[in-house]
Amino acid sequence: MSALICGSIAFDTVMVFPGRFREHILPDRIHMLNVSFLVPSMRRNYGGCAGNIAYNLGLLGGRGAPMATVGHDFEPYRRWLHACQVDLEHVRTLDDEFTAQAFITTDLDDNQITAFHPGAMSLSHQNVVPADGGITLGVVAPDGREGMVAHAAQFAAAGIPWLFDPGQGLPMFNGAELRAFLDQATWVAVNDYEAQLLQERTGLDAAAIAATVRAYIVTRGSEGSVIHADGREYAIPLAPPAAVKDPTGCGDAYRAGLIFGLMNELDWETTGRIASLMGAIKIAHAGTQSHRFDMNEFKQRFRAAFGRDL
Repeated sequence: MSALICGSIAFDTVMVFPGRFREHILPDRIHMLNVSFLVPSMRRNYGGCAGNIAYNLGLLGGRGAPMATVGHDFEPYRRWLHACQVDLEHVRTLDDEFTAQAFITTDLDDNQITAFHPGAMSLSHQNVVPADGGITLGVVAPDGREGMVAHAAQFAAAGIPWLFDPGQGLPMFNGAELRAFLDQATWVAVNDYEAQLLQERTGLDAAAIAATVRAYIVTRGSEGSVIHADGREYAIPLAPPAAVKDPTGCGDAYRAGLIFGLMNELDWETTGRIASLMGAIKIAHAGTQSHRFDMNEFKQRFRAAFGRDL
């Protein structure tokens, strides 16, 4: 099977301020804020939901291609994905735009100040889901607003089953729009905060959402995850991480595990555990695409975490 992963491709520039924001931001002067932070530590990560999911799916041996719009500065990221054997056929370069990017400054209390420039991502609707491209599974992840709406409709019209992964894009949509996504989607995956927001905006509880789609997956951080499917709830345990270094991208790694299980028609108990282990492997590494493993190693870790063979 082959997956088309519609979503963002972005650069994440992460800077660390070796102090505390609260010591430099005066509460009574917040209306005329003008501050500068010296950040001796900086790294630039390759990110974006489509790029991260495709990278992780490739580690598992799954076939998945990101579909995204990028800018004229994309070349180093392109070379990286090409070296990782990620299919870039559906990545479109817009010469007049920058690739989407986040500039994140973190202090010693783990507070963050982030500026996000969507750039080419805002024009993701210029890409169209191919109806005859051999795509057997789709994903709609956070992307440009118009692109998310268009790609959902295109997957549905082509009869391609697809996963709705609204993530940080969820607040862009009202209740009626989110219900339209649910009506078209095959599966839905959110974290616990997003689940609460989705249920509040649609007026549907977890059981009602699960009845609309084949599965409703809710991740709960250190408490594992729950998969609502087949009229029951599957409690998926947390896979113990070797270390906790960077949670950024863990959700994307988890979703790659879900997609791998769906592509291989695995049961939900196994699929959820693959996804859980993917998140655990990712969180032990800084950056969203710096972790690596082979399948023998993955199977050994799976057995160690869950006491069963994959």
